[in-house]
Amino acid sequence: GPRVRFGPSPTGFLHLGGLRTALYNYIFAKKHQGTFILRVEDTDQNRVVPGAAEAIEDMLGWAGVSPDESPGRGGPHGPYVQSLRLELYRGASEALLASGAAYRCFCTPQRLELLRREALRCQQTPRYDNRCRHLTPAEVAQKLSQGLDCVVRFRLEKGVEPFQDLVYGWNKHEVAEVEGDPVILKGDGFPTYHLANVVDDHYMGITHVLRGTEWLTSTSKHLLLYKAFGWEPPQFGHLPLLLNKDGGKLSKRQGDIFLERFARDGFLPEALLDIITNCGSGFAEKQMGRTLEELISQFEIDRITTHSALLDLEMLPEFNRIHLTRHIENEGLRQRLVRELQGLVKHVYGDQQVDPEVLEKEYVERVLLLRKGHISLLKNLVSSDYSYLWVRPSVSRQNLQNLSAEVDEIGKLVIELMTRQTAALTVEELNRDLRSLQKQTRETKYSSMMQLLRLALTGQQHGPSVAEMMVTLGPKEVSGRIHRALSS
Repeated sequence: GPRVRFGPSPTGFLHLGGLRTALYNYIFAKKHQGTFILRVEDTDQNRVVPGAAEAIEDMLGWAGVSPDESPGRGGPHGPYVQSLRLELYRGASEALLASGAAYRCFCTPQRLELLRREALRCQQTPRYDNRCRHLTPAEVAQKLSQGLDCVVRFRLEKGVEPFQDLVYGWNKHEVAEVEGDPVILKGDGFPTYHLANVVDDHYMGITHVLRGTEWLTSTSKHLLLYKAFGWEPPQFGHLPLLLNKDGGKLSKRQGDIFLERFARDGFLPEALLDIITNCGSGFAEKQMGRTLEELISQFEIDRITTHSALLDLEMLPEFNRIHLTRHIENEGLRQRLVRELQGLVKHVYGDQQVDPEVLEKEYVERVLLLRKGHISLLKNLVSSDYSYLWVRPSVSRQNLQNLSAEVDEIGKLVIELMTRQTAALTVEELNRDLRSLQKQTRETKYSSMMQLLRLALTGQQHGPSVAEMMVTLGPKEVSGRIHRALSS
């Protein structure tokens, strides 16, 4: 099967754009019984953030797209971290130097900076002028004997072959005409992206490179490197950019596109996978609520279009509502939600004397099943609107008596009604029953009766409709609360 890789730089958190690239690689691998590899590309050592590589691998696990081979997991083609593969890159650049495909460059940073400034002054794109390309072997030997610093550059040749991109079709970029010879090995022995990714893709047996479209124009350069090594290149497929719905770049500065934030805010990973593939392409039709299994079975690489994918994050709660509903309906997934919701209740209402009965699995599960479809995040259920579910009111009989002298009769009638209501209550039926129940009182108005019930059930003056609250609380809890209020 195919071997694909995701190669993030450990310079920060994994964001939605990175997740999307990883996801397309994962889906492609699983669809064709292949292997998905995580490779940490940390050759730019100044920018490496300690712990970032581990965090990225953890977040892929959280999202359900774990790699088959990775730094954490190991595998037959390790190490999976580029800074541990320096010998390999040195050997590769030695081979290119030996064949004349690469050369040593002794230009100082100052000279390169002058070239850059001069180009900008003449309104040209800065590029290296390939000066060291023409040094004789004797001149090179002499500079090396003087101990001068050098880098290795790759000789770009004119006349690149076109290649067929899996997304963009036939493509070629005459790199030699627009840029100077690129550095492939820096003075510190670290490779640049171009060398490292070609060498690693070769040695790791990568068959398909699916990466962001920002690398499309570098691909001709990479293919020249493959040719210089005499290696068979992989197939390339470039994925269109993921943009804001107004067409701007996703802003990392606000920190609102990092996976950690979505995980912390309680979004389901499935909702994220769904929304980032919904706006992208690769699937027959737009449809909300796809699971990872469905994404894998429906994916076709030639359905990926070249126009940018616009992401509307305001739709995320709606995506999450759909996936949360599916989780609640699924017996096994529901048990995890029950435990999570019990934890949330303890966390939010822990100091308010939550009765252990209110945390019982049956009660919490009932609440979930009844509010299914009404909530977009599990934590909505611990918002103040729903506090009545978790905190039993301390209401005295006297408080209720102030609303109606018939408090005992009303209480008794409602408790009777609740014992009859063993079947699932609906708000409509209950509203009818409460109307007819009020007619059995002597002088209590309907509005006063509702106020009294609201107070007895929640200790609050306002909130959702009384019938809705009674349905969600359930007959047992309603009777218990009324009974306690009357006997206090």
